[in-house]
Amino acid sequence: MKLYNTLTKKVEVFESNEPGKVKMYTCGPTVYHYAHIGNIRTYIFEDVLEKTLKYIGFDVQRVMNITDVGHMTDDSDDGEDKILKAAKRDNMTVTDIASFYTKEFIKDIDKLNINKPKIISRATDNIDQYIKIIEVLLNKGYAYEANDNIYFDVSKYDDYYKLSGLNKDELLVGVRDEVDEDTFKHNPSDFGLWFTNSKFDHQKLKWDSPWGEGYPGWHIECSGICIKYFGEDLDIHCGGVDNIFPHHTNEIAQSECYLGHKWCNYWIHSGHLNDKNGKMSKSNGEFLTLNSLIKRGYNPLSYRLLCLQSHYRNNLVFSYEAMDNAQNTYNKLINKIYELNKSKEDLNETVIDEYIIKFKDSIENDMNTANVITYLFDLLKDDRLNDSSKLYLIGEYDKVLSLDLVKKKKNINPKLEEKIKKLVKERETLKREKKYEEADRIREELLNLGVKINDTKEGTEIVWI
Repeated sequence: MKLYNTLTKKVEVFESNEPGKVKMYTCGPTVYHYAHIGNIRTYIFEDVLEKTLKYIGFDVQRVMNITDVGHMTDDSDDGEDKILKAAKRDNMTVTDIASFYTKEFIKDIDKLNINKPKIISRATDNIDQYIKIIEVLLNKGYAYEANDNIYFDVSKYDDYYKLSGLNKDELLVGVRDEVDEDTFKHNPSDFGLWFTNSKFDHQKLKWDSPWGEGYPGWHIECSGICIKYFGEDLDIHCGGVDNIFPHHTNEIAQSECYLGHKWCNYWIHSGHLNDKNGKMSKSNGEFLTLNSLIKRGYNPLSYRLLCLQSHYRNNLVFSYEAMDNAQNTYNKLINKIYELNKSKEDLNETVIDEYIIKFKDSIENDMNTANVITYLFDLLKDDRLNDSSKLYLIGEYDKVLSLDLVKKKKNINPKLEEKIKKLVKERETLKREKKYEEADRIREELLNLGVKINDTKEGTEIVWI
């Protein structure tokens, strides 16, 4: 298995600390709003990585955090706590906000066939762990108290810029307009470990600590949860490319200074999801969620396919045209598979081995899922394979792709089928008459009946979901 390691800036052969076992940590959501599809792209890539490792024989233990306190609106440890801001926006308590959006996040990943990690730990459940780490960092001289808050001193950690490849001069306050200088810090890049003197009013979540009543900084949460569940070493840490600095950079600094040795061997990051205006993010105002795609008639797994068709490290540009293409590709794939004969035949072992080798070579080479999608269409057209062999291979590929490629088609009630055909014809008439609003209403009605429709050059395509 070869993976691109952000720490070394090269593709490396993966070797776990313990033979056959992998400790894998993935940064979870900050639960102040729905996850946007840019966030979700990262969770899809992490799911593919976990399933690839399992497919080639590793026992994977995966931990993910839920950030329900401490993540401010500015990565320079400034601005308002995102959870508190959301509570004001939605007129709910901070606890209710975190609970609601955590449940919505789990619903989203279920719709995309993303495995839920065995361990999901909320930031607020680990306060004692953060305090323990901070006390050690203070005693070792890596942290200091200023203005009643505790900060990590980045000048005490020699490899601070190794992960990001940035340097001190590039991060000066005068260069980065979005960072406001905190005059109490020893260095502009020092980051908060614990805030007793809150930077904003009405902070709801606070805990007792040796430094007074307060709350943890964002970065200490992932280090604390990782060390709590995995101990002193970690194989793989994942996230989006925007986590490299400052979040993952700060995690490495505080964790290695606390432990006294190298902490994590492989740092794996996915590229951005961009739209025509640039990086997709909640801070830009309007953003796309998985449910917003579903309401437009898209199968969630079509979005998963869209992501799999691009290499996880490449920036991916989202458009509805690209989404339409992915949905059409997905539907064609599903329809071709449904046409295969389900009766048992002897497997074409030699040709199967050829396609399994191609599959493994692709997923083990830094997860080249785009190649795997190509091989899927190749094997469906390969006359050397009988239908049983094709179904076997598709099932193997889908252990990693997780596109529900071999699920049986629903048994359709004849009366329901007749009603659907009638609605489709009615919609086609309304479209010809340019009554688009009424046509969209029928599309919604069909979705509620479990049917998606795609307008193609050949006519209306009906897909059961």
